[in-house]
Amino acid sequence: MGLVGTNPILVKEAETYSTCKHFSTIYYIMQPFNVYPLYDITPIKASGSTLWDDKGEQYLDMYGGHAVISIGHAHPHYVKRLTEQMSAISFYSNSVQIPLQKQLAEKLGELSGLPDYGLFLVSSGAEANENALKLASFHTGRKKTIAFKSGFHGRTSAAVAVTDNPKIKSLINDDSHVVFLPFNDAEAVRNAVDAETSAVIVEGIQGVGGIHVATDEFMAAIRESCDEHGAVFIHDSVQCGYGRAGKFFTWELSGVKPDIITAAKGMGNGFPIGGVLISPRFEATFGMLGTTFGGNHLACVAALSVLEVIEKENLLENATEMGEYLMNELKDIPGIKELRGAGLMIGIEMEMPVADIRKKLLFEKHVFTGVSGTHTLRLLPSLALTKADADTFLKAFRDIMNL
Repeated sequence: MGLVGTNPILVKEAETYSTCKHFSTIYYIMQPFNVYPLYDITPIKASGSTLWDDKGEQYLDMYGGHAVISIGHAHPHYVKRLTEQMSAISFYSNSVQIPLQKQLAEKLGELSGLPDYGLFLVSSGAEANENALKLASFHTGRKKTIAFKSGFHGRTSAAVAVTDNPKIKSLINDDSHVVFLPFNDAEAVRNAVDAETSAVIVEGIQGVGGIHVATDEFMAAIRESCDEHGAVFIHDSVQCGYGRAGKFFTWELSGVKPDIITAAKGMGNGFPIGGVLISPRFEATFGMLGTTFGGNHLACVAALSVLEVIEKENLLENATEMGEYLMNELKDIPGIKELRGAGLMIGIEMEMPVADIRKKLLFEKHVFTGVSGTHTLRLLPSLALTKADADTFLKAFRDIMNL
């Protein structure tokens, strides 16, 4: 094994030591595994839709850290609830009574309109989809899974197998049991689902895939085909759920109810939590599913406080109103080829690549946005976005487009 590899910090140390009369032991310095390209920005404070970096610069957050910030950064109710819980008890395992889990399930059932569904708590969206796929296979005794092109469901084994991106799959992520169909192709669904199908998994709005909204016909075809062949309909609401699209879950846009719904990103406003909402047709058995950190005290309080704020501040209505406002203001801007999405999940497809637009927004106008592919700018702000914040973004975008 080499002494220092290519780490510049260690190379410098090695050079220093090699000049000494008596060569000394080299001390390694652990570094983060370099899998993310990072902007040279270090946020140290946040409030609402505003971030401040370590240089005192102020930024508008129109991306919410990949749709995670649902009720705004450092919301006072959220901070108070978590602080109080941390002073009491932060964690114990799922081998004891945790009343907060029941409180969360009841509140989530109430606000989502799914009081008869069960709730299994995990720590991320990938875990939620992993357990949903496993539960479907337990229920059907089958393996074949239908997924869709440009879909994204996570990076764990079963979740990445149903994700249409070979770049993030290793040989161990076997997807030989997965059939990928075109998104929004109802006829392809009817032809592909059969007596060997365990599940059909789909996002209500594809996030990474470009902010494409599932059509009513497409959702109906999935429901009808699953019913006909005894397969399970899994609705991935990890990014598009929790009020993001102006409805609590995006299956409500079509009115087609799935068997399993997965959630995560906006669920804890930054605290890691995910959930699997399970229809009453499934029977639980001990040992079927399990988790160490899922449903811990702090995670439940984070999720409860999010629901409380969503309800009290009417954030579903605000997401709808602000989303419509942004769409209306953007629709006449030259250079925009198409606007897609619902609520505050918006894709701005440009006629030109958007990488430079995103960088200019960030470094010249101090506005965080995201991308979905080469030509689509992605907006995923807090559901509490104000009109003033929306106007700040619109002015910055128009300036960048030289309007």
